[in-house]
Amino acid sequence: MLKQIFLFVLCSVVLFSCVSSKKYKASQVRYEELNKEYARLQSDLRNCEEFSARQKANMQTELDALRKENAFLKENNTNVLNQLKDLSVLSATQAESVKKSLENLSSKDAYIQDLQSAMSRKDSLNMALVMNLKSALNDVNDKDINVQVEKGVVYINISDKLLFRSGSAVVSESAMTVLGKVAQVLNAHPTLDILVEGHTDSVPIKNNCILDNWDLSTKRATSITRILQNDYKIDPVRLTAGGRAEYIPVVSNDTEEGRAANRRTRIIILPQLDQFFKLLERKG
Repeated sequence: MLKQIFLFVLCSVVLFSCVSSKKYKASQVRYEELNKEYARLQSDLRNCEEFSARQKANMQTELDALRKENAFLKENNTNVLNQLKDLSVLSATQAESVKKSLENLSSKDAYIQDLQSAMSRKDSLNMALVMNLKSALNDVNDKDINVQVEKGVVYINISDKLLFRSGSAVVSESAMTVLGKVAQVLNAHPTLDILVEGHTDSVPIKNNCILDNWDLSTKRATSITRILQNDYKIDPVRLTAGGRAEYIPVVSNDTEEGRAANRRTRIIILPQLDQFFKLLERKG
């Protein structure tokens, strides 16, 4: 009997010990979880405090700026009131003169704003044109074709070896692909005018078909213009052809490389000058 009691007590102690150990481990895990959560909340609190401090500083800066602006407006208002007091003693003729001067200033300011707006539109258009042209011609050798903007005008310079045989104004078959890509971009901007210029080197030429460099450069420009009109349906009203012979070289004609660079056709995309003429007429 005593032995049974002893075993019962021993089992109870062991069981109680196991239960207490499990509860302790569970409590330990819960404590660690709560501790991590506390640390996270502390970090969030610090971030909130820092954000609040930044917001407060920004609001203070904005408030200071508004106070300065308000002070400036008050001072300006005082100046205007003083000027109005002075105007009150002017004669009717003087007051009318002042009124006209103010109207002229306002008109000139509007005119300047219109000019700036027109220039901004033109610059944006030129940028879009250059990007579209370079994208369309990205598979053409950079040495044979060049797109650039100078003084607000877009220029497409094409080497004559890409377009013509030596001494000829007949456009080669391989050039048609290049001209087609250029024409596609030009047709996408139907309000712009196009000037095609032929340029030669300084070596004189004369044969049964060509009289001189003036004749060759003009015929080459005209050949390109006809293709743009007939093959790629560019409105002829937009087109102008001109020959410049050897008189506007890009480099010296003393070397073969220089002469090759000067033999070129230049397609110039002209700005919409009528808009600026209208603005000038409005000023007058």
